[in-house]
Amino acid sequence: MSGSSGLVERAYRPCLRTLDVLILAGGLGTRLQSVLRDVPKLLAPIGDRPYVAYLLAWLRSFGARRIVLSLGYKAETVVNYLREHGNLGLDLETIIEPHPLGTAGAIRFARASLRTEPVLALNGDSFVNADLCAFVERYRAERLRASILCTEVDDAGRYGRVVVDRDRRIREFVEKDPYFRGRATVNAGAYLLSAILLDEIASGNAVSLEHDIFELEPAGTLGAFVGNLEFVDIGTPASLAGAKPVLDRFITFDEQPISST
Repeated sequence: MSGSSGLVERAYRPCLRTLDVLILAGGLGTRLQSVLRDVPKLLAPIGDRPYVAYLLAWLRSFGARRIVLSLGYKAETVVNYLREHGNLGLDLETIIEPHPLGTAGAIRFARASLRTEPVLALNGDSFVNADLCAFVERYRAERLRASILCTEVDDAGRYGRVVVDRDRRIREFVEKDPYFRGRATVNAGAYLLSAILLDEIASGNAVSLEHDIFELEPAGTLGAFVGNLEFVDIGTPASLAGAKPVLDRFITFDEQPISST
């Protein structure tokens, strides 16, 4: 795509225009401290740009307009970056966690700022080149409590595995096993969450979205959108170092800067 921020070789469809997007980025990023020092993960350098620039350009290519960023460690540096980089037509709201709340805790803390049905929630340290429009369309057709974006990876030992049935429903979550070798389906860190589920999270005390919410759901009540997708987890020094060639294949920039509200 020339002349606009977006995915390379993918038709523009503004399917996120009416959805709030929540970026979960409140973690400490301890695995990256050896290379980032006091830089939060959203500002991890990918070439000459921070990771958040790639993430926002990708979301904007699907028509995203309103994005809530849940921040924690060194939040002020992310806020300052967003404030200093102009306007992409995005309505950005930043929420600063008082202390690390976990993924479910962050959703609970941000619930009052989330207005749509559903909400797209993203882990702030991973990228997958999914067609988010197809993801949304599947969710709307199935009308489940939530749907999880999943991908297949060759070496799943770094991740918890997801067991999916023929009806594309999640049957089981399998804990991370560093001794596991082989191809498997894993959680890619993007979720479509219904208002009902969001309200339940807001009224409870869960810490982890994955362990305290998803893993306690009855088998078959969560949807899985699965593909053989490029997946980048920038949460380790090695994966961060290899992120740029992958991201550059799918995201291009129109050189307009980014602003926050």
